[in-house]
Amino acid sequence: MGSVLLKTGLFSEAQVHELLALYKTGDESLTNLVCTQAYAEEDPFLHGLAQSMDLPFVKLSDTIPDEVLAMLPPKAVLQYHIIPYEVDTGTLKVATNDPFKPGLYDALRLASGKRIRFALSTSSDLEKAVKKFYGIGAETIGKMIDDGSLSIDSEEDLFDSGDIDESDEEASVVKFMNQIIWEAHQQGSTDIHIEPMEKDLRIRYRIDGVLHQTPVPPQVKRFQSAIIARIKVMAQLDIAEKRLPQDGRIGVRIKGEEIDIRVSTMPTTYGESVSLRLLMRSQALLGLANLGLRAMDEKLLQKIIHKPYGIILVTGPTGSGKSTSLYAYLNTINSVDKRIITAEDPIEYEMSGVNQVQMKPEIGLTFAQTLRAILRQDPDVIMVGEIRDGETAEIAIQAALTGHLVFSTLHTNDAASGFTRLLDMGVEPFLVASSIEALIAQRLVRRLCKHCRVPAKDLDMNLLKEVGFPVEELENTTIYDPVGCEECRSSGYSGRTGIYEVLVVNDYIRPLIVNHSPASSIKQAAIGKNGMRTLRDDGWSKVLSGVTTVEEVIRVSEEDEEQPDLPA
Repeated sequence: MGSVLLKTGLFSEAQVHELLALYKTGDESLTNLVCTQAYAEEDPFLHGLAQSMDLPFVKLSDTIPDEVLAMLPPKAVLQYHIIPYEVDTGTLKVATNDPFKPGLYDALRLASGKRIRFALSTSSDLEKAVKKFYGIGAETIGKMIDDGSLSIDSEEDLFDSGDIDESDEEASVVKFMNQIIWEAHQQGSTDIHIEPMEKDLRIRYRIDGVLHQTPVPPQVKRFQSAIIARIKVMAQLDIAEKRLPQDGRIGVRIKGEEIDIRVSTMPTTYGESVSLRLLMRSQALLGLANLGLRAMDEKLLQKIIHKPYGIILVTGPTGSGKSTSLYAYLNTINSVDKRIITAEDPIEYEMSGVNQVQMKPEIGLTFAQTLRAILRQDPDVIMVGEIRDGETAEIAIQAALTGHLVFSTLHTNDAASGFTRLLDMGVEPFLVASSIEALIAQRLVRRLCKHCRVPAKDLDMNLLKEVGFPVEELENTTIYDPVGCEECRSSGYSGRTGIYEVLVVNDYIRPLIVNHSPASSIKQAAIGKNGMRTLRDDGWSKVLSGVTTVEEVIRVSEEDEEQPDLPA
């Protein structure tokens, strides 16, 4: 072993003696010792080791045939932190980051019945492959099966909401759930869906607005009841009640970072389906410049959000980034000389210097009730999480008319439809026209990964014309296609940005609102007189600037296709 280490050229003789002394007296692998004692980084060490031992250094493929994986039992793979990746004329090729592990060769030869040929691979590469082919928490599930533990260990474990860490040693349902939440956090997931199927338990993460199925061990179905019970106790829900939907909350810490998890259970054919929404309370707030607004719209909004009174409404479906935009607006105007009070359900981000109120409908603390109370608190700026009914709408409008700046959200397809929604709630048209300063519709599109995007080839011009893309602007511009790499989890996209439709209420728009004009007429007037750009037009500008793709814009702004033709 000493001569092999010297051959790598990375160590002096003294260092080799030190390493071997540590190796003999401890349980740590040689590779871990080299890295933890800061003798060398793992990658150059394994490359040097491969050269001195005449072993290949491999980058594990995303596809390993099932018949190769089946040659070693999952227990051996997880125990020895290795992975079989190829069979060649009776020899099983196995990737490891520790070829010196005592008894490893004999154990694998006995388990597979084949000759073993080692290759070296980094621990992160091995970890990714094990997660992909054996599932998250495979080791925990395997241990639970060996121990015969098909239920929760203890009530004390269930209530433990301490610091979630990937190094947690407890092999139980508690640890498995910690691993699922930890992995979701690592991947930047906003939601975790645990869905019982007939023969398996499917777990999916929503990343950048798109659902991705995460690999889990097939045996996890056996622990379905225990997993769901664990979540329900953490959220202080009734474990015995499996016939009705329930809602609750869990507070956890991940690496010292506070996370609120909203829990929703729903009875389905094969058991209770559970949805977890991850809210990063301490996440850094975005500023106006980080929202992805075009320069003209950003300048316009800077002017509007600094007005002394009026209503500014952000519209869009669930998950379109409305709350993030509202927080960005508040963050921009937040100062010592302004009293800002919010009514939210839930409080998604904590803002310094802002009075935030959590809604509790079960005790009568609704948006309307809270809004009335806020008006007696001498606020300058009010933010209402959502206008859901006529009562909340009327109080918000009265607040705007009596000298307060009010921010809120609505669920509508485009900006102009916001007026129709308020009129449908029973608000008088003249009140809507005189109180609302602007309506901002928005959607989120995935950003192209800068590491792997490629210039688009073979563009279908007929399709582009059909969806309204400005093909005449393609002459001097390159648009890109997604590819997929390690940086973006092979999706081709990394992160999201907004596309916007900013409708400012002025003397052209107010008469149309008072006269009950349809949303399409208001939209046409905003485009023709105000120069407003639709969601889709803003999307096209982001395609042309290489930020996103045509497919993404079409995916999130389909309804624009049904709008009347725009004037030239």
